[in-house]
Amino acid sequence: MAKVMAVFLLALIFAFLNGFHDSANIVALAISSKAIRPGRALALAALAEFVAPFAFGVAVATTIGHDLVEPKSMRVEALAVALASAIVWSLITWYKGIPSSSSHALLGGIIGVAVASGGLSIVKPYGLYKVVLSLFLSPLLGFIGGFFLMKITLWLARGASPRVNLLFKRAQIAATVMLALSHGSNDAQKSIGVMAMALAGMRGGEDFFIPSWIKLLCAAAIAAGVGAGGWRIMRTVGGKFYKIRPIHGFSAQLSSVGVILGAVLTGGPVSTSQVVSSAVVGVGSAERLSKVRWKVFREIALSWLVTFPLTALIAWGLSLLLRLGT
Repeated sequence: MAKVMAVFLLALIFAFLNGFHDSANIVALAISSKAIRPGRALALAALAEFVAPFAFGVAVATTIGHDLVEPKSMRVEALAVALASAIVWSLITWYKGIPSSSSHALLGGIIGVAVASGGLSIVKPYGLYKVVLSLFLSPLLGFIGGFFLMKITLWLARGASPRVNLLFKRAQIAATVMLALSHGSNDAQKSIGVMAMALAGMRGGEDFFIPSWIKLLCAAAIAAGVGAGGWRIMRTVGGKFYKIRPIHGFSAQLSSVGVILGAVLTGGPVSTSQVVSSAVVGVGSAERLSKVRWKVFREIALSWLVTFPLTALIAWGLSLLLRLGT
């Protein structure tokens, strides 16, 4: 029981860091365009994050906790290693100000410990395919959605007076709430899924289910993380690609909401940082390609690509070391 409690604690720490890390992706665009003050934006986002896990089902949690690997084949210690690997990666990328993917880190850690614990046979091919497809298709959809939504918005606002910026600023407040709801409904479910997997493992892999108290704990943890705010990453998302105006922020946020909510409803564990950053780049590209600082985007994209295999390798290595030491 003590080992399961340790996994629960690590899962809640991961949820807090996930919210802390991704708060930039949720509020940076509205803050950069001066649509809302930072403190108010974070408080509003935190409230939406708390409500989100109860609003859109548990399809993502089921994908992570049941469809990716065999729960009965995963030792509790292995889940602890997967979470520890993801937590360390999140702290490193936060310190460097890189909007990397906590989702990639956690899922890479789970795959790494699963292979170390029982080999490739305990990894479910369909679940792995669903996870990889979601993680690598979502930024492309974010870019495409941002590009075309910006084109449409520019066409609709053609000939408008500068006062139209006030409309976009107000719309950004609503878009920020929607983005926080979509983020909380997707990302809190990752910790929920791991905690449910630990419960299933304790019971021998039988009756995978998600108690309401797990949802409550994870909702509170991710909301607290968002409320604390990851200011280092906020500067990257909100200004390093190009100067964000209200029309950019609104278009990127709305595009991100569509992609993330679609993933929530289909059980795809996507990365909010990937989707939002890609949507921002897509929006900027819709005006002109030279508007975007592509060097910054290439550096971030590289971190996305290496996170999944690197955290899988770290978790695999730690699992082998711990097994040798017991």
